[in-house]
Amino acid sequence: MTDPTQMHPDAHGHRWAVILAGGDGKRLLPLTRRLSGDERPKQFCSLLGEETLLNQTLRRVARIVNPVRTFSVVTKAHESFYSTSINGECGVGLLVQPRNRGTSPAILYSLMRLHEMDSQAVIGFFPSDHHFADEEALSDCVGQAFECAEMHSNAVVMLGIEPTQPEPEYGWIEPGDPLMASGPSLLFGVRRFWEKPSREVARELMRRGCFWNSFIMVGHVGSFLRLVGRTAPHLFRSFQAIAPTFFTKREEESVLNVYMSIPSGNFCADVLSVCPGNLAVLCSRTLVWADVGDVERALSLMRYRNARAVATG
Repeated sequence: MTDPTQMHPDAHGHRWAVILAGGDGKRLLPLTRRLSGDERPKQFCSLLGEETLLNQTLRRVARIVNPVRTFSVVTKAHESFYSTSINGECGVGLLVQPRNRGTSPAILYSLMRLHEMDSQAVIGFFPSDHHFADEEALSDCVGQAFECAEMHSNAVVMLGIEPTQPEPEYGWIEPGDPLMASGPSLLFGVRRFWEKPSREVARELMRRGCFWNSFIMVGHVGSFLRLVGRTAPHLFRSFQAIAPTFFTKREEESVLNVYMSIPSGNFCADVLSVCPGNLAVLCSRTLVWADVGDVERALSLMRYRNARAVATG
């Protein structure tokens, strides 16, 4: 990663972006194997256009956060794919995990390392396998999330998507009381999370005004760390013990030891769902979003994109 002392100042000097790109993409492997001829995970594949999903995400995020404060969390086993498929100009670098242990360790490792670099950091986390039809609308909405997080330093702001159907394969956010309104976006408290409900439950959630969980979230580094410390204390202590090795020659070995000793973890289930009272959800009615998570959805998006290209060609 780039030395923070070499960064260029700008109007939002403490805004950072972390792209979560360490997953194995197993559900989509039948399709990505057919397209690429190898075992690369979906984030390193060009499914929706000429760019890989990861490069598309990096380009989107560059509209919101200065690229010198953007990095991607990847997994060592995917080195042959990320070393050749990431455009160098899209971000300052990579944070390489020795193993894929799910989103909880990936996020906590990022947080603790960033805290050493900038204790005032306000961080946006972005999955690397999403599709947004309107990138300008996304930029506006995430910009509002950063502003909310900067104004309310104890809150972690989730980006909620107004659902278009009762999708059982998505996570859902049940909003609490409204906190504020800003243009087409509304900020609510969070009552609870629903992870991949049945279609019947999803219909009820949609009827009640719940949102799809995009897993894009923004907050002060300290807010995130307090949240993890409260909900996953064992994981927190494991990384806290090796923090003195960060940015030294001992970091790689100490991180490997931690990753070999911890189970896989899901940040939404392990952390967010446990303390919804510390969260807020920002919902924009202008975003059209999809998680490129399974073969059927990916093929549907590919057909839609191809049809549009023909229609406008």
